[in-house]
Amino acid sequence: MALIVQKYGGTSVGSIERIHRVADRVVRAQREGHRIVVVLSAMSGETDRLLKLAHEATPVPDERELDMLLSTGERVTIALLAMELRGRGINARSYTGRQVGIITDSAHTNARIARVTADRIREALEEGVIPVVAGFQGINEQSDVTTLGRGGSDLSAVALAAALKADRCVIFTDVDGVYTADPNIVPAARRIDKISYEEMLEMASLGAKVLQTRSVEFAAKFSVPVEVNSSFKEGKGTLVTKEDTDMEAAAVAGVTGDRNQAKITIVGVPDKPGIAARIFGIVAEAHINVDMIIQNISQAAMTDLSFTVPRADLKKAVPIIQAAAKEIEAKSVSVTEAIAKVSLIGVGMRSHSGVAAKMFEVLAREGVNIMMISTSEIKISCVIDEKYLELAMRSLHSAFGLDQR
Repeated sequence: MALIVQKYGGTSVGSIERIHRVADRVVRAQREGHRIVVVLSAMSGETDRLLKLAHEATPVPDERELDMLLSTGERVTIALLAMELRGRGINARSYTGRQVGIITDSAHTNARIARVTADRIREALEEGVIPVVAGFQGINEQSDVTTLGRGGSDLSAVALAAALKADRCVIFTDVDGVYTADPNIVPAARRIDKISYEEMLEMASLGAKVLQTRSVEFAAKFSVPVEVNSSFKEGKGTLVTKEDTDMEAAAVAGVTGDRNQAKITIVGVPDKPGIAARIFGIVAEAHINVDMIIQNISQAAMTDLSFTVPRADLKKAVPIIQAAAKEIEAKSVSVTEAIAKVSLIGVGMRSHSGVAAKMFEVLAREGVNIMMISTSEIKISCVIDEKYLELAMRSLHSAFGLDQR
């Protein structure tokens, strides 16, 4: 008898009818002999609705109070599913993040999990109860409600699976697995049967929206097998697990595209020790993630420094960077928003040469100019003009044989 954590996203619980379908799956899994823990998101669109209300109340909502507001979305769905199951004669009980002991730091609206006690979940399972848990939320050491950021219900599910030593964590969503590319952009994209934690982490961080990045990190750290499957149709999904030798057979596992990028360039930066540390230290204090960084060759003791940040952080980042540039006596700051990042991912890159050269050849053949390049052992990313993103993704997907697998 396996212990399975099932997580259902916002579209999966977007109406009472869909909550009925979730209940069907939970009951079926229990009848198959499994012990089940369910983690739910808020109904699709509910978090955005609550955010809109907050910003109507005040232009800059207090983050502690915002967490209190946003945490209500999941409470609705867990109560409704528990009611539905109990109406069928199934012993189910709803729990908030606080009640199951998801303890976080105090970074409101984007908290990180410190530990998960899960004592009440264990007690419920021993009593034959199906726990229905609110994802996306926890509490800090002061017992204030916190939320885990966009996609945080994935993290809640994986963290509970790790704490309970579950046999697997199944993420039910509106797609039936992880694909070699976004099927909406690349019609020839194919579902991947099995992918390594490393590849999934790169894909999630580089634009694939199937799993939250932090949930993959957590799964890798605690060796939690994660299956991505569809709430709306039956069939096999994608297993995210430890790397094996079969995964290295192909150089590239997938192609991703990310439009959520903006480039900031500080022009005329004094080329001396400590300058970069001062700039990026200020950015880090503002909790802004920096991705690619390029520094030009120094001329006349001056250089240009370019880096990318999430487009959503641009309004917050620009004033900070402008102030830092003035402090270090740089000449100016320029911003480019209409950019995108196209990336190749695959653990096979470790044992296959020439991937970068082929990628650059394909982009050159299509007339796509490369602004910035970033590489790691298992990924190559290029910043390009946003209008060429779909062309670049389709061309690379075909050139690396992902259409035929």
